[in-house]
Amino acid sequence: MEAINASIDFDKRLAQQDIEGSRAHAAMLAATGIITDKDAEAIREGLLTVLSEIESGNFAFSKSLEDIHMNVEARLKEIVGEPAGRLHTARSRNDQVAVDFRLWVRDQCDAVDGAIDALMKALLGQAEAGADWVMPGFTHLQVAQPVTWGHHMLAYVEMLNRDRSRFADARKRMNESPLGAAALAGTGFPIDRHMTAEALRFDRPTANSLDSTSDRDFALEFLAAASICAMHLSRFAEELVIWSSAQFRFVSMSDQWSTGSSIMPQKKNPDAAELIRAKIGRIFGANVALMTVMKGLPLTYSKDMQEDKEQVFDAADNLMLAIAAMTGMVETMTPMKDNLRAAAASGFSTATDLADWLVRELNLPFRDAHHVTGALVAMAEKKGCDLPDLSLADMQCVHQGITDGVFGVLTVEASVMSRQSYGGTSPVRVREQIARWKEALS
Repeated sequence: MEAINASIDFDKRLAQQDIEGSRAHAAMLAATGIITDKDAEAIREGLLTVLSEIESGNFAFSKSLEDIHMNVEARLKEIVGEPAGRLHTARSRNDQVAVDFRLWVRDQCDAVDGAIDALMKALLGQAEAGADWVMPGFTHLQVAQPVTWGHHMLAYVEMLNRDRSRFADARKRMNESPLGAAALAGTGFPIDRHMTAEALRFDRPTANSLDSTSDRDFALEFLAAASICAMHLSRFAEELVIWSSAQFRFVSMSDQWSTGSSIMPQKKNPDAAELIRAKIGRIFGANVALMTVMKGLPLTYSKDMQEDKEQVFDAADNLMLAIAAMTGMVETMTPMKDNLRAAAASGFSTATDLADWLVRELNLPFRDAHHVTGALVAMAEKKGCDLPDLSLADMQCVHQGITDGVFGVLTVEASVMSRQSYGGTSPVRVREQIARWKEALS
């Protein structure tokens, strides 16, 4: 029973939040006359001593005391004696753990926000360096149209900014204090829940005591936001694995973020990217696990909810590690500009530009232009060349109205320069977006 019931092995991570909540609670008890100022001062000093012992590694955690709350309270009693027993007046472990965990997740939202900010700045640096470098854009992992390196990097900046907003939204919703809800019904003591909420930097106290002790939406929202962010990281990790391969050679990964082979001396493996791609499963798993824990629980508290913290702790650790590793890789990777450009020019990537030219210059309906372009692509394939290598005579065999002006749109540089619609890949638009993001992230 002790083995299955105890949570101290993992919830000791809540020590700082537990002591912060207890200090706010003790101050409120004194302010409302529920305990004396003398007892409150003894509790305050004793809690600071306990925190110092924990932070210095000199605290002896006991599994027999089950959790961080009882471990702290027991040590507080050894230090200050009888006043320690008054600390738990007008609260329960149910609202105590709810406020501790909420404080921890709120802190983690702030930490993740800072980590994402650093990764966005690293991507922005890459975008600025290669705002006009041409690379292939893909659909179905097949060459589709030329884009710019800067545009591709900025795509992930946009994704990560949405991730930041999700964590910020979750933080805003979780910023209500459950402290004072007690076991489930509130308390008969004349407590001031607004005082403790303000002391703990919450916007307000929660409005329903039943919901206060049973709610874990804040943890689920954190895991949902973490899962989407992790998915974005995994997509980019997959691209880095592909791009750094000998078949692509789009980027050279730094030795700091690569490993060698135990048998093949030529290997330079993108292990950091691969591990990011794999660790994402743990974050997804944590989200599903906590949803499964909560789905069948009647109000209010059930011991099942002890299973909430390990999942969130593990997901948060792995998300922070993945973001840090991705930031390191992005900061130190070297794009292979010539290889990117050569790949962009393959696979008839300017076929859409040819079709657009036929529409603009010859006033063909787009479907007719699409058909003509398809015929020219087939001709180039048969000749073993690319579209710009066809002669004007070859093209006029398919459509007599084609002039030599068509060759001005068939280079990859001309293609990206022409994509000047808002949000497009033109270097002009890319530099505008870089300037916008530099200002936003400054």
